[in-house]
Amino acid sequence: MIQCYPIRELIQIMVSSIGTITGSLSEEETNTFLLLIEKAERIYVAGAGRSGFVAKAFAMRLMHLGMTSYVVGETVTPAFLKTDTLVAFSGSGTTDSILEVCQTVQKIGGTLCLITASRNSPMAALADNLVVLDTSETGYMQEGPDHFDIRQITGEHRSLSHPCPPLGTLFETCALIFTDSIITALMEMKHCSMEDIVHRYTNMQ
Repeated sequence: MIQCYPIRELIQIMVSSIGTITGSLSEEETNTFLLLIEKAERIYVAGAGRSGFVAKAFAMRLMHLGMTSYVVGETVTPAFLKTDTLVAFSGSGTTDSILEVCQTVQKIGGTLCLITASRNSPMAALADNLVVLDTSETGYMQEGPDHFDIRQITGEHRSLSHPCPPLGTLFETCALIFTDSIITALMEMKHCSMEDIVHRYTNMQ
């Protein structure tokens, strides 16, 4: 017999934690983020590990809306200009590779938006707009080395306190939900229907 907590209970723990995080969102921060994205000429996204997957999902949805979006690090991504906007995803706000990207944006003079779990971090100090997904009350842990890969290998990248310690973070789940909500808001602002965007879905998979 499998000895673990019931899956339904683990799901309920995560859902409850997500509710706590979203309940702490700043309306001013989220509204500012929405307006910056809505008016951006070109939007770049960056993130490491699972946060990188969330970043790519956001870029894809922006493309579906007819907006110009790029993923930092892809071979077809053009040079960043001072009229561009970067959306960085980092729970800790300290990941070296993403911090370097943020520092480059600052040097160029572009707009930096940061989706993070930490209000006090090197990236947060650089950002023009912060969206803080506060995981501090849910057992999210972000301590140790600033190198993402080292934190993963050493097991210092956890999200939930006992009895639910998956190898990811609630931050990424909440970041995905948050950015999908931004896409929904943009659809309403642009008066887009599913029929308007479905033709942009890929036909080469």
